[in-house]
Amino acid sequence: MSPRSALKPGDFTGLAENYSAYRTGYAPSVRAALLGLLGRPAGELDAVDVGAGTGIWTRMLHEAGFRSVTAVEPNDDMRSVGMRDSKGLGISWRTGTGESTGLPDAAADLVTMASSFHWVDFDQGTAEFHRVLRPGGWFAALWSTRLLQANPLLAEIEEELNRLHPGLRKSAFGRSGFTETLTERLAAHPLFDDVTTLEGRHVVTQTVEHHLGLWRSVNDVRSQLGEEKFARFLDHVERRLAHVETVEVTYLSRAWAVRRRD
Repeated sequence: MSPRSALKPGDFTGLAENYSAYRTGYAPSVRAALLGLLGRPAGELDAVDVGAGTGIWTRMLHEAGFRSVTAVEPNDDMRSVGMRDSKGLGISWRTGTGESTGLPDAAADLVTMASSFHWVDFDQGTAEFHRVLRPGGWFAALWSTRLLQANPLLAEIEEELNRLHPGLRKSAFGRSGFTETLTERLAAHPLFDDVTTLEGRHVVTQTVEHHLGLWRSVNDVRSQLGEEKFARFLDHVERRLAHVETVEVTYLSRAWAVRRRD
């Protein structure tokens, strides 16, 4: 059985090339706000991105000028493509998970998880991030999701998913059930305080090929639909977009940040 036909939730094997080519970044305004929370210039600080995937957010951290940036990624395919895409930038890549990063104690001033914290055991992951952070350091989890109401055509396409799989759960998106209680869970955490939420929007104009590539890079929808229904959904998307050359997509980046208790 091929990796694609055996795709399971959280397993991005075989999806890395599409992820690298088609996934969009995060709102620069959210990155700027996170930097403001740190209270010191990025050039004096060390950042760690856990569940880094192919390094989309990792490279945004590098662009912000941190003294060092380390990417931690468990999936071999994603990490390999991330290393290729980040070649020459000085980003350090290593194997690890949110529950076990393999990093030493007090190694970072900022730990992030971009579009990946929902795959981690909450208690084990937050305990690990507390260990890796220096006193006063911050952990931030962020996601980027499409604002479907900004484009009725995309909202209509999304309805096909509900028809193919009523009750389908899109756990990878920032408006998923996981994030609905995240503020309260972080605010009650004994190892962190100063929970802060941030939002920022950015608009991306995509070709139809690019938009289809984005759908091919998803894990949660694909694993729930199965390959046959997922192929039918992609055909539906292609038909609905046949009359346009580009698609304007509005993204909402949402971040939850907490400061390590000393």
